[in-house]
Amino acid sequence: MIQAIGLTSDPRKELPPAVDDVSFEARAGHVTALLGASGAGKTTALRLMLELQRGRGITYFRGRPLHRIAHPSREVGVLLGDVPGHPARTVRGHLRMLCAAAGVPARRADEVLEVVGLVSLRDERLGTLSRGMDRRLGLACALLADPHTLVLDAPADGLSTRESRWLYGMLRAHAAQGGTVLLTTTDPKEAARTADRVVTLEQGRLVADQEAADFARTRLRPRVAVRTPHASRLAALLTKEARTTRRSVEVVRESGNRLSVYGSTCAAVGETAFRHGVLVHQLADEVGDMGPAPRADLSTEPWAGEASQTSGGASFAARDHGQEAAVPPQGDGSSTADDLAASPMPDGAPAAAQALTDEPRAAGAAAAGDESSRAAGPRPSVSAADRFPDSLPDLPPPISVRPAPSPLRPLRYELRRAAGVGTGFLTCAAVLVVSAVTAVLLARIGHTPRPRLFVAWPQELPLPPAALGAGLLGAIAFGDEFRHPALAADRGTVPRRLGLLAAKLVVSSATALVLAVLTVGCDIEVLYLVYGRELAEVPADWLSLSASWIGLTVGCAWAGVLAAGLFRSTTAGLAAVVSVPVVLVPLVQKVMEGPSVRTAAGFPLRVRELLLSQWPFGGERYLAAVARVIAQPVGGALTLSLAALLGAYLLTTLRSRVR
Repeated sequence: MIQAIGLTSDPRKELPPAVDDVSFEARAGHVTALLGASGAGKTTALRLMLELQRGRGITYFRGRPLHRIAHPSREVGVLLGDVPGHPARTVRGHLRMLCAAAGVPARRADEVLEVVGLVSLRDERLGTLSRGMDRRLGLACALLADPHTLVLDAPADGLSTRESRWLYGMLRAHAAQGGTVLLTTTDPKEAARTADRVVTLEQGRLVADQEAADFARTRLRPRVAVRTPHASRLAALLTKEARTTRRSVEVVRESGNRLSVYGSTCAAVGETAFRHGVLVHQLADEVGDMGPAPRADLSTEPWAGEASQTSGGASFAARDHGQEAAVPPQGDGSSTADDLAASPMPDGAPAAAQALTDEPRAAGAAAAGDESSRAAGPRPSVSAADRFPDSLPDLPPPISVRPAPSPLRPLRYELRRAAGVGTGFLTCAAVLVVSAVTAVLLARIGHTPRPRLFVAWPQELPLPPAALGAGLLGAIAFGDEFRHPALAADRGTVPRRLGLLAAKLVVSSATALVLAVLTVGCDIEVLYLVYGRELAEVPADWLSLSASWIGLTVGCAWAGVLAAGLFRSTTAGLAAVVSVPVVLVPLVQKVMEGPSVRTAAGFPLRVRELLLSQWPFGGERYLAAVARVIAQPVGGALTLSLAALLGAYLLTTLRSRVR
């Protein structure tokens, strides 16, 4: 069950709030439709309920607000717009990735594919799906964690009649199993046909909350659709006959040469057109919407509006081109409250129209009371505190926008994300080809040290191809999350959680390590094939060189991950990787080349004395090797960059949590 209380969005400069004090319920086992025209506030209300937009109010999902639910995806399935997945990812791969995020077994992806009828399209790319298939995929994503509640924004928008019928059948089946379904629509006939309860919004306010049967009885009524080239003449003739026969008939001028006649029949309209020689192209019975529920108007003439009660006749309102005009009363132009009360009301008239006839009586009684009070003498002044003894009710609590939760299985999620598209494989293949060609060219030119030759690192380039490739893959790891926010499809904000960051760092480290080893191996093999064994000999200090090389590639990958997660862009992540050798390395070199009166000799030994423990397997040598790598200009600059990026990332994460 959903209980929305006091939903109010923040005001928009000089405009009123898009949603103003909306409260309603969506019961379990029922389909509830949120009805309204475009701009009525339906989507804003859903975003306030899901805590995706700032405002006021509170929404309970089975007695708990959304931020109090440990795993929201297992309680509420959401479909807002299209599925924001990578266009190159397959349907099955996308669902398996979301299974890891939701903490459900991977076989659940195949189950929901069968439920929504996408088994035959499970290997199709997301970018090739039609509108109807994309909606089915969105419903599959919402059902993935088997939630109790479904919240869908215009789920049938753009679908064919057959697809819409299937979709509403699925939602009805979910409600039949005890679930709660809340959807939005702009079509009143569709709402009456598919929902159990209809909640109507107009200009951000709640105007009706009815059962579907009551909604169909009070808001939907039969009409006669007429198409004629003489629409104005036929409308005047129908109006005249309605006044003569004292029948409640409403004629609405639609666009072009169309009329909608309420309160009459095809036979009556056809006979009128035939008697007066009016050509008719179309005459059909339809079901139309009366528009928003009428509200009482506390003006000086409460009867002047959509319906006008005359002294001896029926009510008639003609709307031409969207404007309402009351027909003037017959006779002398005056009408009393008794005449208004005595005039018959048509069957099915709104309750508010009936109430309008009582307002002149109330106004007269109030006027009589005012005259008697003036005759009795002046009245004592009454303060505002006396008129309103009770204090104003408290405002609804503010709604805070919270980031999406972290994947429940972040490492599995990251592995499926990285392997689900071919970007990583293509990048690695391009890096290997470019590195091999560069190594061959450098060997042909000569004057290149062998360590640089093996990694294809010319003096003119800031970084070798493998390091740039590792940095690019690291930047893509977080950049794709912001470009295609599958983790936060309903929020658009990727969660900056430490678990997700750790998973991305681990996967990017493994990718960079594999890329570094493959690059050196391919370069050595190509050099051996082209120039012989002379250039393929491994240096004696290969261990320290390998450590430096692996540290460089892994560091570039980490810099790309952290920068892309911090600046929310793949381009920014790659720029941070390139800026290390271009900007920071010269600064570090200038600092290290300056005069120094102290050295760090014996650093590993002093660390061992401080820890009072024996380093196993000669750990002093490894610590000294790490210190030498960091002492190099590139290593020092990369270490400083990683420390700064990690600190900024952690600071941003903690700040968002504090907010």
